[in-house]
Amino acid sequence: MENNFENKNFNEKAVTPNSNQTNTNADETVKGDLVYDDKVIQKIIGVAIEKIDGLLRVDGGFFSNAKEKLVNTDDVTAGIETEVGKKQVAVDMDIVVEYGKDIEEVANKIRKVIRDEVQKMTHLDVIEVNIRVVDIKTKEEFEADSETVQDKVTSAAKTTGEFASKQTNKAKDAMSNGADKAQEKIEENQESRVK
Repeated sequence: MENNFENKNFNEKAVTPNSNQTNTNADETVKGDLVYDDKVIQKIIGVAIEKIDGLLRVDGGFFSNAKEKLVNTDDVTAGIETEVGKKQVAVDMDIVVEYGKDIEEVANKIRKVIRDEVQKMTHLDVIEVNIRVVDIKTKEEFEADSETVQDKVTSAAKTTGEFASKQTNKAKDAMSNGADKAQEKIEENQESRVK
């Protein structure tokens, strides 16, 4: 395939067909749209708010919670809903806050971090961040509740494996003892038959 741009020097000045004046293409910009998918904005937000003191988690509702309770996940976008336009972003989220923390202060930190990070990375204006506090927990409660079904299954499998191994060893011992007794019985019976 022939490259039509191979022989052109883009740094030289172009001569306009109707005049002897020259102009440069350096000041012209390429037109086109820049659009962000919701999950891109959600990921920016999720990573930005991870370290906010007092925020234990963003709660994604029933389906997200079911997923998180079934498997360990690093999905920072879970529970963050966004509406992304060409110039603006609106955010909705349900959160769990650490017991004893100033909830309004935590919410204000979340709003500020979201506004700053989204603006810095995308130049979109965050016009709204709606936060609904769905629970408060102590760190101990949160850590205990964070054990997933996957963790429980892994633990149960380990315990079951150890139990099965012990049972197999007991069965082997029983079979070995039973075989020894059966052999003795056979030997006794053989002796009694043959006189």
